[in-house]
Amino acid sequence: MTAFHLIVNPASGAGAASAQGIAVARLLREAGAEATLTYSNGVQHSREVARESAGRGEVVVAVGGDGMVRSVVGAVVEAGGILGISPGGRGNDFARQLGLPTNAEDIAATLLAGRTRKVDVIDVGGEIVVGSVYAGVDSLASEIVNKSRFVPGRLQYQYAAVRALLTCRRTAYTLTIDGESRTFDAFTVIVANSGYYGSGMHVAPDALVDDGILDIVVLGGKSRFTLLKSMPKVYDGSHVALEAVTVLRGSTVRIEGAGVTAYADGDRLAELPIEATVRAGAVTILA
Repeated sequence: MTAFHLIVNPASGAGAASAQGIAVARLLREAGAEATLTYSNGVQHSREVARESAGRGEVVVAVGGDGMVRSVVGAVVEAGGILGISPGGRGNDFARQLGLPTNAEDIAATLLAGRTRKVDVIDVGGEIVVGSVYAGVDSLASEIVNKSRFVPGRLQYQYAAVRALLTCRRTAYTLTIDGESRTFDAFTVIVANSGYYGSGMHVAPDALVDDGILDIVVLGGKSRFTLLKSMPKVYDGSHVALEAVTVLRGSTVRIEGAGVTAYADGDRLAELPIEATVRAGAVTILA
């Protein structure tokens, strides 16, 4: 029987991930599997535990949100291991893209079934990202979400998106996609492996996690109020038909823009410029 190592972010889902991790571990043990549970005290700790666990041949299970998945996926890729996901965070957008369950019984059943699929990742200077890299209004929104303390979890992304839109400015971005450069005056640029971000926004509706290509979405518009008005369309993906939105595709993209910080899967990544490259089929996931 497969051995599992569940690495839990105790802060994910306002503490819900901890209860989920305990429940999933119990169900795995009741089924006869070995299940170890570790509570993470930070990104570096998660990576170290994941690296050691994958090296022993255990399935590394990220218990939490997209940030928790990103914390461990690089170590799993490096070790050639297998990743499981127990979605217990605020957004769970990568799990949504994969169609993974969110209740303990179905999560355990998915892990025990042992069905694997090869999934692409984004490599940004050695940092491995599963969902998307973005710079502009959405990175400002991520910063606001990460600082939110008194807004209910289910409302944090909507609150942050509106607040960010009301304060952001357009930036001149230069995108170099597979060697070809273009300049855009835009509010944000998203480099997507997965189609979802921001707790259910279908920002890149044609993105697939196993096609070996990145979808680059540029959100322009004449004013921030025009962008705010069109925000509901992002949830069903219909925004891509708007004149202010440009969708491009490529395997490598360099993003340049003055004074802008890039985020990835909800966490701060680096100041621009950055270069993102798809690594096709780099991680094996139980799904």
